[in-house]
Amino acid sequence: MRVLGIETSCDETGVALYDEHRGLLAHALYSQVRLHAGFGGVVPELASRDHVRKLLPLVREVLAEAGCAAGGVDGVAYTEGPGLVGALLVGAAFARGFAFSRGVPCVGVHHMEGHLLAPMLEPGPPAFPFLALLVSGGHTMLVDVTGVGRYRVLGQTLDDAAGEAFDKTAKLLGLAYPGGPALAKLAGQGRAGRFDFPRPMLRRPGLDFSFSGLKTAVLHAVRDHPDDPATRADIARGFEDAVVDVLAGKCRRALRELGPRPLVVAGGVGANARLRQRLEGLAREAGVGLHYPRPEFCTDNGAMIAYAGLLRLPDAAAGSPDVVKARPRWPLDSLRPPGSVGAAAVAGA
Repeated sequence: MRVLGIETSCDETGVALYDEHRGLLAHALYSQVRLHAGFGGVVPELASRDHVRKLLPLVREVLAEAGCAAGGVDGVAYTEGPGLVGALLVGAAFARGFAFSRGVPCVGVHHMEGHLLAPMLEPGPPAFPFLALLVSGGHTMLVDVTGVGRYRVLGQTLDDAAGEAFDKTAKLLGLAYPGGPALAKLAGQGRAGRFDFPRPMLRRPGLDFSFSGLKTAVLHAVRDHPDDPATRADIARGFEDAVVDVLAGKCRRALRELGPRPLVVAGGVGANARLRQRLEGLAREAGVGLHYPRPEFCTDNGAMIAYAGLLRLPDAAAGSPDVVKARPRWPLDSLRPPGSVGAAAVAGA
């Protein structure tokens, strides 16, 4: 099976072709960062329009790079949710149309399941069961993963996601969009310890997260201190240290509760160097393996959707081929193992 993966959940258009025997054949990604930079954030309508412009050229590019004609595609997978509904609909409509015109199955994929399984694209993938830390602009959660479609959310953010907190804090510091990478770079120039920001919910029981209070503490620090480059760098360092402490502390607590198992880190914030360094120490301390996707697959991409789609193709027959579905919200723990949807439908009939 060769599966074409389509990712259009937000502001990045991702396309990939995955072969179940040969692995990833080709992938391409277009980022809309420049388009949205002037607005300081993603404008949903502009994002949707740009996906319309870029999707078909990227599909042609990927198929050409893989040496595969359109007729050589055996299935299509697209991000069904969660995400921006207009952007999701662009990918869903294209995927359904492409699949229908060639008479191949088409399946919608959960965006966060794609991130969660992205380390499977790398050599030496983690074995089930494992603990997953999913950290991105829209999500922060810890998940107990016992198999594909067998997910138990142990804790999640009650307000801002970690990536969202990075972007909002960067804006407070006057950094350009996208703020997360810019803040991490600035934090590398800052002094540790000058600003000791709160570690929200770290001392409370449980595995949930909260970052809105931390963001407010940064706001007060910005207002109460001189606006000079050294101070901004020190604030950035204090903020980053606080986020890393919280994420690593919750991972340590989860590993103690579940017992030793591989730790998977996925999502855009998973590329943060300071977080990786801290989690590497935690993994050594706990005696467990630590797994990441390569940096280009930490952010949204088509490769993770193509891989997850290959595993989800047994569910393709359960949905009507002429229904274009997009889910702005879609709980991860509502998923079931591949094949369960079709089996449930047959049982219900």
